[in-house]
Amino acid sequence: MLTTTYWRWSAGVQLARLPTAMAPLAFTSLTTAATGSYRLGGVLMAVYVVAEMAGAVPVGRVLDRVGAARGLRVLLVLVAAGTVGLALAAAGGASGPVLLALVVLPGLAGGGLSGGFRSLLATVVRPDQLTRAIAVMAAAGAGAAVLVPKRTAKRATTRAKVPLAACLPWLACQFTVGLLLSTIEVAPLPLVQRLGAPAAAAPVVVAVLCGASITGSAVYAWRGRGGPRLFLTAFIAGGALVAADLGWPGLLAGVVLVGAVTGPLVTIASVHIQRLLPENRRSEGFSVSFTVQSCGYGLGSLAVGVLPLWLAPLLGVVVSTATIVLLFPRGGRRCDADAESRATIGTASATS
Repeated sequence: MLTTTYWRWSAGVQLARLPTAMAPLAFTSLTTAATGSYRLGGVLMAVYVVAEMAGAVPVGRVLDRVGAARGLRVLLVLVAAGTVGLALAAAGGASGPVLLALVVLPGLAGGGLSGGFRSLLATVVRPDQLTRAIAVMAAAGAGAAVLVPKRTAKRATTRAKVPLAACLPWLACQFTVGLLLSTIEVAPLPLVQRLGAPAAAAPVVVAVLCGASITGSAVYAWRGRGGPRLFLTAFIAGGALVAADLGWPGLLAGVVLVGAVTGPLVTIASVHIQRLLPENRRSEGFSVSFTVQSCGYGLGSLAVGVLPLWLAPLLGVVVSTATIVLLFPRGGRRCDADAESRATIGTASATS
């Protein structure tokens, strides 16, 4: 796994995700300074995510046809140009409707980035390295354009069907991650203001969330244990703590719980989805996956903008509970990603 190609891919992913990672706090800080309310920032983030969703599947299909590496370079340049335009407009004091219109371009262009990079990973690492490669993957565009690996997989000429029904439980995990994560990433400013802290304390919430996510992913990469029931239960507890006004200890404990299990939950969902996807539909399939996650993220962002602050995280709690009860009943499917990956590799070896 520790090859130059892998590290180029990893650096490219981090840089490509940086604008999206910074957007929630940037949008809410911007609109709070301009209007005195964080709510326009939540709506701005929701429009950004809707644009990503609208572009994800069409862009993913294009990437499958032209090749992920070639298409990603063009998309990254478009995202950079759109982000620069938005930043300049904001600096010039543009109105809310203008900002809402301008945020659409980087959203549309960036909709297929995650799916394209994720499909490219399958050509960069061996199957037995996939789980740990995903688990240690940091979340973080334009500089990524020169880092996209040139290696591409041989593309099949026929288009096999994407098994959406079989992917449903894992898509539900992706949706839940987006929904609950957004209510924290978009709302650090009002969350700390609810505690009577200054706006300068908002990055502390983001830093704790990122630190917990990195630590949780590293531990999962090392141990490779746990399934969706465990991680979704942690989501329920973490979301409830964030919703409750329990002071700094309650807020930080909830953020740590949500952050610590985000990486592992995304990892096992991603591994299982790859096992179900035809090789020549992976960019499109992963774009569907990230679209579902973005749908959750957009809904959570909109909730921050229109609902009372305490209620927004509870949406994630309800959806996490429903996902456990309906899609991952006790004694159901085995969900250890490493075990299933090893079984898949063993079966492939036995039949080759």
